[in-house]
This record gives sequence, structure tokens and C-alpha cells, in this order.
Amino acid sequence: MPANLQVTQLDHCSVIITDVERSRTFYRDVLGLKEIHKPRTFDFVVLWFDLGNQHIHLLLKSKADTISPRHFALRVSDAAAARRYFRERGVHTDETTPIPGADRFFIADPDGNRIEIIQWLRPYNPEENAPQKLSEPEA
Repeated sequence: MPANLQVTQLDHCSVIITDVERSRTFYRDVLGLKEIHKPRTFDFVVLWFDLGNQHIHLLLKSKADTISPRHFALRVSDAAAARRYFRERGVHTDETTPIPGADRFFIADPDGNRIEIIQWLRPYNPEENAPQKLSEPEA
């Protein structure tokens, strides 16, 4: 990284929505996120939700975004409890490729935006996930 640039964290992600009240209900009431005021200088429709020192911005557009593998992830302290919580509320959960040391699954918001729900059971270890070396043939 250049000496004059120091990226410290992800600040926010933006998600396309097509119905403000439907999305507000999902992000506020189902996900339990805290809605905050958008900047007063914004003259377009956007909802802001606070996640401590990060935000999710919901941008109103006339058409939903293209469905793709693109997503953001919300960290939880208990993925099993989160699965039950979403299923009890009729939110479909989609299991996915395992990551060593994590329990995770996907849900989707009302516009089909993918949201990963993840619990880290231990810190991620990139060395544990390095490609395996092929053994040398014996001489």
C-alpha cells in the first residue's frame, strides 16, 4: 500500500432497494438495525442504518439490482440462533460453502440483495487455508 494512503476499515456499503417502507421494515425490524438520519445535503431518497462505526445505505431506484453473488456480511455471535430467528420469521436461509473456523449462511432482503450471516468460531487463519503443496515423489 502506498505510504500516503492508509485504508483502515470498510466504512459503509450501499444496497439498491425498490420500496422504502418494505426495506425499512426488513432492515430495522427483522435485522434489528438502527436507522439514522441521512446527511441533510442529500436531495435523493436513501436510508442509513448504523452498525457502530460502519453503515449500510439503502438507495431507492426504480429497478432492483441484478441478482449476483455480490453480498455484504453481518457478523453475529450465534449463527445457529440467527438461523432459527430468521426461519421463525419466514426468511429463507441458504447454506453455503463452509469456511474453516466459521458458521455462515445467506439470507436475502426483499429486493433479493444477498446478505451473509457469519459467526467466527475462531480468528481466520490464512495459513490454514493456503493451497496444499503436492508431495515430492520418492526417488
